[in-house]
Amino acid sequence: MKLVVINYGSGNLRSVAKALERAGLDSGWDGQVSVSDDPDELRLADYIVLPGVGAFGDCARGLAAVAGMQEGLNYCVLEKQRPFLGICVGMQLLADRGLEHGVHPGLGWISGEVRGLTPSQPDLKIPHMGWNTLLLTPAGRAHPALRGLSDAGDCYFLHSFQFAASNAGDILAETEYGGRLAAAVGRDNILGVQFHPEKSQALGLRLLANFLRWKP
Repeated sequence: MKLVVINYGSGNLRSVAKALERAGLDSGWDGQVSVSDDPDELRLADYIVLPGVGAFGDCARGLAAVAGMQEGLNYCVLEKQRPFLGICVGMQLLADRGLEHGVHPGLGWISGEVRGLTPSQPDLKIPHMGWNTLLLTPAGRAHPALRGLSDAGDCYFLHSFQFAASNAGDILAETEYGGRLAAAVGRDNILGVQFHPEKSQALGLRLLANFLRWKP
């Protein structure tokens, strides 16, 4: 089995890869984790992870700048239905568009847009940074990759924008920060999380181990 963490110049790639290796070792997953910007290597992947840190537009442009990568992603994820995990801005890129410093197109795999956080309490700071409880929706409780997460502690967030999904059924988990906001979205073989599993200790490792066993 092979997992590819996509390198497009954004994200804590080595931290994500190390967390995946640790989760694989702990769960008995017999596979290889690699970090790559090669679309040909991507096409050989059994699992795909897209991290992301920074502004939506910068990440979207960075991904588009890797020759053949978006075409390879569409082939592997949409056509071949290989398990996919987007992390932080990697999750936000699943949307139709992002509204950070202008309007920028996303991958359009899960309908919605990425908007600025607007917490109801004026004393809550932006960015939303720190540990928060994960609140699974009914769809999330039924999702194999999220199994057991409600008992695994809190998860770590660092973001100023949120995924506003068009379809409530695509929201798998929420968290509370001056109102509910999407913490995980997904459909079919596609999963995205707003929090950082590589920084979320036991909960993060459980999510990654679940993902490595996931057979959508």
